[in-house]
Amino acid sequence: MVTQLPEKVYTPREYLVLEEQAEIRHEFINGEIISMAGGTTNHNEVVTNLCLLLKPLLRQRGGRVYTENVRLWIPKHNIFTYPDVMVIASNPIYYQENQTTVTNPVVIFEVLSNSTRDYDQGRKFGFYRSIGSLQEYVLVDPENLLVMIYCRGIAKEWSLHILEDKSDFLSLQSIEVRISLEEIYEGVIIFNSSSEVES
Repeated sequence: MVTQLPEKVYTPREYLVLEEQAEIRHEFINGEIISMAGGTTNHNEVVTNLCLLLKPLLRQRGGRVYTENVRLWIPKHNIFTYPDVMVIASNPIYYQENQTTVTNPVVIFEVLSNSTRDYDQGRKFGFYRSIGSLQEYVLVDPENLLVMIYCRGIAKEWSLHILEDKSDFLSLQSIEVRISLEEIYEGVIIFNSSSEVES
């Protein structure tokens, strides 16, 4: 998130009309329209790897995986946003008749960047926690071997698991999927290392 359109309180309908015509993606946060920052090559590698890894595993279970061009509607906070990757356990539940906007992810992945790191770990996670279907929230650092998984527990409790070695496995209980960090980081240049992560 970087720049903001002139101050005005927009309705969801106004936002959706403007977004259809926009050349870049924008978030809608309770009446504000905020442009979204572009991604790096590492960011793109991680998103692509996640989709390629998840798709065949989810197909066996009837699940779906969507990338950053599909919007998410968060009704409690009056927000439209574009998670990097979303997993839906069965069929998508759409916002109204709009097939570009879903409401029922069970897993959300965000790939961190310098401009969004604090937002993704803080305020945005607060928004995501209000989604009743969401069971796991995964943050991936594209410049370091670091994956953080927040798992929903009973009541309002969320537990945090941290993975920092390429031999570690990311286990997603809600969709019964297990993938290695080595696979997630394939082709990614780690900046505290002199080479790419090798598979």
